[in-house]
Amino acid sequence: MRRRLQTLVQRKFKILLLLLLLLALLLHLAMDLALPTARRLWSSDGKAPRASGTVSGSPLLAGPKKLSLRILQDFSGSNGSLERSSHPQGAGPQIKDLGVQQQRGDVTQAQTTGSKLAALFEHPLYNIPMPEVTDKDKLFVVNPMEKFSLQSSGSDEWVSSSKAEAILPTGKTAYDTYPAWLKFHVGINRYELYPRRDPLMPTLLHDLATMRIVSSVQKSGGTQLKLIMTFPNYGQALFKPMKQSRDQETPVDFFYFSDFERHNAEIAAFHLDRILDFRRIPPVSGRLVNITKEIRDITTDKKLAKTFFISPAGNVCFYGECSYYCSTEHALCGKPDQLEGSVAALLPDKALAKRRSWRSPWRRSYHKSKKAEWELNPNYCAQVRQTPPYDRGHRLLDLIDMTVLDFLMGNMDRHHYETFEKFGNDTFLLHLDNGRGFGRHSHDEMSILAPLQQCCSIKKSTYLRLQLLATRPYLLSELLREALAADPLAPILAEPHLRALDRRLGKVLAAVGHCLARAARPGEVVVDDVGPWV
Repeated sequence: MRRRLQTLVQRKFKILLLLLLLLALLLHLAMDLALPTARRLWSSDGKAPRASGTVSGSPLLAGPKKLSLRILQDFSGSNGSLERSSHPQGAGPQIKDLGVQQQRGDVTQAQTTGSKLAALFEHPLYNIPMPEVTDKDKLFVVNPMEKFSLQSSGSDEWVSSSKAEAILPTGKTAYDTYPAWLKFHVGINRYELYPRRDPLMPTLLHDLATMRIVSSVQKSGGTQLKLIMTFPNYGQALFKPMKQSRDQETPVDFFYFSDFERHNAEIAAFHLDRILDFRRIPPVSGRLVNITKEIRDITTDKKLAKTFFISPAGNVCFYGECSYYCSTEHALCGKPDQLEGSVAALLPDKALAKRRSWRSPWRRSYHKSKKAEWELNPNYCAQVRQTPPYDRGHRLLDLIDMTVLDFLMGNMDRHHYETFEKFGNDTFLLHLDNGRGFGRHSHDEMSILAPLQQCCSIKKSTYLRLQLLATRPYLLSELLREALAADPLAPILAEPHLRALDRRLGKVLAAVGHCLARAARPGEVVVDDVGPWV
């Protein structure tokens, strides 16, 4: 009796399973039949459901795999132009007028895709073409036949084409053999540190967060402890350890030059810079580091090695050597040996790509009581405009871009900036060292905006993007929250810091509005840098 009951149950189960499979098949067929009908409807009224700002026939409509393949093929002849793959000639949106209503973008599109960040990057303002990149605009022009590969012995040693196999797998180019950090270096050009749609970025950020560390030494110079970490593929990164908790604000009695350098500020600054479409900060990822295995046991830095100790709580600690906060009282301790930090991709070695350091005209006095000249002279910008390199080109406008970035994250410590020497004065500014940002969410330091307020000039592209980021569905705080959620150490910023971004953005727009209200020629306030595209 029991056996018959079991057989009956098994038969009913099989029948039920077959019915479910049949139902799934019918649903699949119904969907296949519905899609062609939908396509005919789209073609009949000429309105295909594409992302806001993406023109019909643009290569940007292709899938990510196809786009990635095109970019790699563009690199096969040299170090390649990421511009041609990301911004094809003639494919950008031709928009005559972009008012506030149009800047809001396609709200329906943003809601249906689920990613506000993805919708933002499809907006017309994030698809303005860049100039064509020639060989003289590239930081490096490499040998297209030079290949690199890891030895199969597991020694982690890289060999060049003279030792590597001469034949690459079908469909592969020499560029495909480069590690992610080298592809990043090769892609740098006069106009940007990395392209808007960079298929390399997820790989590079993943490498920074997970790749095995083979060496850790202290970086020379600077006021606080930083480490240079080396990976098996010869890539290197700058490690800044955690010094403050997420919800801890900088004490009000601290001077800006004695504030902590925060690891989460470095991570957030990279993503904020990308959302603003500046792309002038090297890629940064959060990482949980084992102090024992990934620093103490592998360091060759004798001075650093002497500073390790075990705390009374049994945690592994160290403090290194630097100007500020390098003592037993300010030691960096793990739990028991796990320590958070930011890991930033290093720029090419200065021996290969020289960089010039420029003192900011709006540098602070770095004195407890003295003020800088720009804090005392309301007409200070007139002097700056007559001084090279700010007397021509877009250098002053680039510096005001950097001012906007610093104000949004509350960074008062911008005393210098750098450029690549090869490109002269006609290139972008590197936004390096952002660790003193995001210190106080409860205070907006208006003096950071002095260059904008005194010069009353801003790029049209920057101004329009800021207006866009102040409207739904593209609120700056929501976009940065989404971007930071993908980091291994998420959450990166406390909610009050994110809310402060929207408040500060409103003050930037108010400052521009005040300049426009008293300007005889508005074109001198909002300087057109986009031409017929907007």
